[in-house]
Amino acid sequence: MRLIQLRDEAGNTRVGAVDADASRVTLLEDVDSTYALAHAALAAGRSLGAQAAATLGTTTLDYAALLQAGRVLGPLHHPDPAHCRVTGTGLTHLGSAAARDAMHQNLKQQADAGTLTDSMRMFRWGVEGGAPEAGMAGAQPEWFYKGDGSILVAPGAPLPSPDFALDGGEEPELVGLYVIGPDGTPYRLGFAIGNEFSDHVTERQNYLYLAHSKLRACAVGPELRTGALPRDLRGTSRIRRGGVVLWEKPFLTGEANMCHSLENLEYHHFKYAAHRRPGDVHLHFFGTATLSFADGVRAEAGDVFEVDLPELGAPLVNPLQTVAAGFAPGGVRAL
Repeated sequence: MRLIQLRDEAGNTRVGAVDADASRVTLLEDVDSTYALAHAALAAGRSLGAQAAATLGTTTLDYAALLQAGRVLGPLHHPDPAHCRVTGTGLTHLGSAAARDAMHQNLKQQADAGTLTDSMRMFRWGVEGGAPEAGMAGAQPEWFYKGDGSILVAPGAPLPSPDFALDGGEEPELVGLYVIGPDGTPYRLGFAIGNEFSDHVTERQNYLYLAHSKLRACAVGPELRTGALPRDLRGTSRIRRGGVVLWEKPFLTGEANMCHSLENLEYHHFKYAAHRRPGDVHLHFFGTATLSFADGVRAEAGDVFEVDLPELGAPLVNPLQTVAAGFAPGGVRAL
């Protein structure tokens, strides 16, 4: 099943199911969010899709019109953004290491061609041990924190890049959407398209700046796909400038194109007790092998990012916007 969150004509948040040809959305009754739907499913002992099917109403809306009007929200949020964690893993995809390796070269490694970079070493660990047998722990991936729920941008809304940023570039990715149950068990609701927007120039200066480069807004959606995911997913990432395609490239994701299994990536995220706090929401980016920055593209304010992954529904589209950071050196006051 494909689910979205939207605002109705009164401005209230609703949940809708997208029909098979993606033309209409049927509103669900008795739930005002995917978060509420998930907890209702847990209480009823049903899957998310079964719970959604049991609460389908009779009101239908035009899906394209909802997207055009900016009424479609991200597919999952927590009522309190502080209880939503947005995180990700890198060097998870076959083919992703070359671009990262080029970014992370340092003087010592240039002088000693026989020494693997940290990026290549971690990538090799993933290739050799990132997909263990079911129920076993494999190699740890690279992991990073992006922010809480306040950094999530709705489909169609601008991606704000702070004025201190050196770059703002797209990263087309698969995202896992989770709710932590009352007993601390993580429940995967499904998957969505993500743009894990990052500052690649900052990261290129030194790979130890990765954490800084990831503290940016990001976008997820429009749809949440429930159930099993195809192992081989193929999409297209593009940038439009002035309505014209500036850059376009296919990208691959799904376990068939990754050196880590999804189970292994989920284990290494949720093994930490702090990530299993009952009631919390987690949105976790699974990495990419394709980005325009690696092809020498520098995005500008007004450019429009499009991440199109048909198996997960409608494309995720967001323009780039530069915004004031709202803070300056000396801004901290003693109390």
